[in-house]
Amino acid sequence: MTIWTPHIARQGRVLYKELADAIERDIESTLLRPGERMPPHRDLADALGINVSTVTRGYREAEKRGLVSGTVGRGTFVSSDATTSTTMVSFEPSIPGMLEMGLIAPLYHLDPDISKGFRRITRRKDPSSFMRYTDPRGLPEHRQAGADWARRYGLETEADNVIVCAGAQHGLTCCLSGLFRPGDRIATDALTYPGMKTLAAMLDIRLVPIPMDEQGMTPEGLDTACRRDRIKGVYLMPGVHNPTTATMSEERRDHMADMAEKHDLIIIEDDAYDLTHPGILSPVGSRVRHRSVYVAGISKSLAAGLRIAFLVAPKTFLKPLAQSVLNTIWMAPPLSSELAAMWINDGTADKVVKLKRTEAARRYMIACDKLEGLIFRGKPSGFFIWLTLPKPWTGQQFEKHAHQAGVNVFGAEKFTVGETTAPTAARISLTGTDDPDDFKKGLTIIHSILSQNP
Repeated sequence: MTIWTPHIARQGRVLYKELADAIERDIESTLLRPGERMPPHRDLADALGINVSTVTRGYREAEKRGLVSGTVGRGTFVSSDATTSTTMVSFEPSIPGMLEMGLIAPLYHLDPDISKGFRRITRRKDPSSFMRYTDPRGLPEHRQAGADWARRYGLETEADNVIVCAGAQHGLTCCLSGLFRPGDRIATDALTYPGMKTLAAMLDIRLVPIPMDEQGMTPEGLDTACRRDRIKGVYLMPGVHNPTTATMSEERRDHMADMAEKHDLIIIEDDAYDLTHPGILSPVGSRVRHRSVYVAGISKSLAAGLRIAFLVAPKTFLKPLAQSVLNTIWMAPPLSSELAAMWINDGTADKVVKLKRTEAARRYMIACDKLEGLIFRGKPSGFFIWLTLPKPWTGQQFEKHAHQAGVNVFGAEKFTVGETTAPTAARISLTGTDDPDDFKKGLTIIHSILSQNP
């Protein structure tokens, strides 16, 4: 446990916010370090001469800011990503010449020809109908296309169980805002998609890290956490886990469904990269349909700019999810939905998926060559790899050195949840740049950096 007594100004400020500010300030100065255990509420209250309730509110405020995380029975810890930017997109002006190997782009040069798509739409009897307000759930024909698209992921469903959203991130937003309330807890892998972390923080929903193995989240870890905390939901990426590329077996999926049933959990299943890996395993939620929402996106496999995804949900979830769509954007753009539906229905989407798998497989083989001697895991046609860093590198050090060398990568700290200790690893995008020469150059720089001592 850390012996820590912060300096708090006691005049003109709300004390609990002063405490949160002090935590943030001392993390930035490295007086408090990621993973360290904070003083118990009572001990800190006594040391500062303030109420325990004030410390509790201060810790809670710090948790909202992503600085600390609390675990029932274990205490409060400095978050392992407290000194790392969780956002995947920089809002600063792009640096000329920076090679993108952090953000996973969906190989834009292989996207469908949008000009042909528009020409087909303009030949319709009334193309202006796609410029009007519609049902927040989406037009019936678009929901039917969503049901057909979900079958690519191994999920049989009907159009009545589909809601059209403006991309998978919007779908997750609707799930969290429609099915959960501020303060609720959702179990996630100890390493998870950064977009879920930032979204949960914005909505004041607590993420509870669950231990992982080579298949991802462990049922035993989920069971233990549910016994310890009041957990309402679980967020899963069982097909191609982001960032580790782990895949759950059918048996593991059975066990995860059993845990959800046992502990009355809402399952949010987000398999953004599942179609990059040939072979279909049935979703976890297909075993417990009455408590599961499946996010079937098109951004990584078809066209990111359309901003379309399909939520597959049971009848009891449809109204709150549709209300969340209405509350956020009213409806997903019908014009984008029509383009997506057209390409799903005429086979274009399947052709594009195949083309992108082929290109990703080619890039994976190049990575095997350029990163020879380094250890990593990935799918033979996947869009990213999970690179183990040689000692004494850390993900944060590697990310910084690579950035200085002109390559953007994501260290493991960006994906950690709560007090989870970040592994010495980094996620490397194989699709961040369309240019083959830039891709090879980026891999060469990465290998060169890791051959040195930080």
